[in-house]
Amino acid sequence: MKQRYRDDPAAAITPLRGVGSFADPGITCTVRTFAGPVRAGLHPATGGDGSAACSGDMLLEALAACAGVTCRSVATAMALPITGAEVVALGSFDATGTLGIDRTAEVGVSPITVTITVTTSTDVDPAAFTKLAELTERYCVVGRSLRHAPVIRVVRAEQLSPAGDE
Repeated sequence: MKQRYRDDPAAAITPLRGVGSFADPGITCTVRTFAGPVRAGLHPATGGDGSAACSGDMLLEALAACAGVTCRSVATAMALPITGAEVVALGSFDATGTLGIDRTAEVGVSPITVTITVTTSTDVDPAAFTKLAELTERYCVVGRSLRHAPVIRVVRAEQLSPAGDE
């Protein structure tokens, strides 16, 4: 696979997609996921009742998943004897920013840290863990994506013509 991408770099550009809709009532957005629909809504700190998923938690879950898969892949390539791991992504947000109460408050989850606690079948040189962390950070797609704010567009849907009108 790597050789194919070296030979044809354009083949490595991989489209991804997330799709949500206002299908459910309330201030929510239902997102289609691999495991089925997830209804995201307001965090209790911003007026939600806690019955819907929090997008900030979903962001950290995606980061934990990506960092974990990346770490496991890199550890395999490094032949490290890792037998298990717990991946924890932590962050917080200032509700005064997202609610527009304080325009100087940062809007976003920050700071974010990911801690991967591993178990090994044998002793491992601490330098190998340092290298594993560096490479995981370098190759984690979700983590690297957080360096750039997304472009958000709102567009009007095409107006449907009345039945029989074409």
